[in-house]
Amino acid sequence: MSLDESTDIETDIAERPAFHGKIVDVGVERVRLPNGRQVDLEVIRHPGGAAAVALDERRRVCLLRQYRHVAGGWLWELPAGKLDPGEGPAVTAERELAEEAGLVAATWDSLGQMHSSPGVFAEVIHLFLARGLSEVDLGHGADEVIEVHWVALDKVLQWCLNGTITDAKTLVGLYRAAAFLRQGSESLVDHQLLTVAE
Repeated sequence: MSLDESTDIETDIAERPAFHGKIVDVGVERVRLPNGRQVDLEVIRHPGGAAAVALDERRRVCLLRQYRHVAGGWLWELPAGKLDPGEGPAVTAERELAEEAGLVAATWDSLGQMHSSPGVFAEVIHLFLARGLSEVDLGHGADEVIEVHWVALDKVLQWCLNGTITDAKTLVGLYRAAAFLRQGSESLVDHQLLTVAE
């Protein structure tokens, strides 16, 4: 049997929790791989998140310059945040866009999802394109140090290439948004699914 064949995979054979936090749970999970082997994997469980590429009528993107202690300083990022219990990804994206960027959008398009670091991290981030923007009051949290900036889409794509932007969700979101806009009204996600199925 090849590893790429579809099989029923038994994953959570045994768990040894190591840490339970407000955002993540960390533990060791004994899993059975598609090749039949059992291994212990260190896993960080996360509820997932959503991010918004907010694009105005002048083709400028709303980017946040945010202080990230773990990254050692300031990063350029899309408005984003974790899914609250019982909250769908689209609702999370709307909430985070309003809280972090002070924006609401009339039009939302899905840009699919991405895995942040699938070797150890279970987080899945759902990406959206937000247009038809209007302003609302900001709602930054006490632990957030954020500046809101507007940058031309062509320029942020250059920043993706030259290393100015290093945040993974922001890179993927911006590239997918640019591809979506090039395709017009055709859904990027539908196009990807059709390509895979062909």
